[in-house]
Amino acid sequence: MKTAGWIGTGQMGTPMVKNLLKAGFSVNLYNRTPEKAAPLVAADAFQLASPAEVVKQSDVTFLMLTNGAAIGEVMEAQAGVLAGVTEGTTIVDMSTIAPMDSTSFAHRVAQKGGRYIDAPVSGSVGAAESAQLVILVGALESELGQLQPFFDALGKKTIAFGEVGKGSSAKLAINLLLGITAQGIAESLLFAEKAGVDLTSMLELIGQSAVNTPLFQFKKDMYARKSFPPAFALELMTKDLGLITDEAQQKNITLPLAQKAQETYSKAKRNGKGKEDMAAVYLEIEEQNKNEVH
Repeated sequence: MKTAGWIGTGQMGTPMVKNLLKAGFSVNLYNRTPEKAAPLVAADAFQLASPAEVVKQSDVTFLMLTNGAAIGEVMEAQAGVLAGVTEGTTIVDMSTIAPMDSTSFAHRVAQKGGRYIDAPVSGSVGAAESAQLVILVGALESELGQLQPFFDALGKKTIAFGEVGKGSSAKLAINLLLGITAQGIAESLLFAEKAGVDLTSMLELIGQSAVNTPLFQFKKDMYARKSFPPAFALELMTKDLGLITDEAQQKNITLPLAQKAQETYSKAKRNGKGKEDMAAVYLEIEEQNKNEVH
């Protein structure tokens, strides 16, 4: 059985490692905060001393970290990922980062004879726990080879986008739609409430309409209770929208809804909602309306 290296055992990484272990893979771990990996070590994963050791002792090494800066730190450290890369090494980055960062990291890994693939995931913690993620790969389908069994243990579908960086671009595109949709739901609900429409009835209406989505069904109880425990933290959506607007500016693309969403989520984060679920953008819009002077 192949051995997976895994760097980053946070909210998403931990359930993903558990699924690899359930599928029978051996897993070598590294986390910048070692105690966070303790539950996985108890489940028979092996905790190693550095990213370089993980890379050296694994057939494929996966990265699942918060942002490009964290990936860069783990890559470039004295005993970091690059220190362990040799001819034939495969690094799979499942983090959500800028496409240009993906291509830069791919170049650095290639200089040492290795291969870097971006493979961010669509789906939040629940999908990670149930192995229902959609994996967005910056490679040709014919290039997946030894990676597919790992992906099959982590998700329900793997979509190949052709070359390094394209997986990251696809992830930003789907998260743009996710962020705009969540803000649209919030605004629709606030509009209805201000017009005197019962919230429960409005939620029922959306669920029976042409714009019903799995996203809405997953978040519906949050809106009903006005309580937003994090499945996908608002601060992470804010980060992704920032990457999207930066990328759009570089490519001279005008995205009016993306710009407005980025403003709203950024304000929600500044106002203390960053650790709540992204659907807590509802609370930010609700507060804006309370502060309106009529």
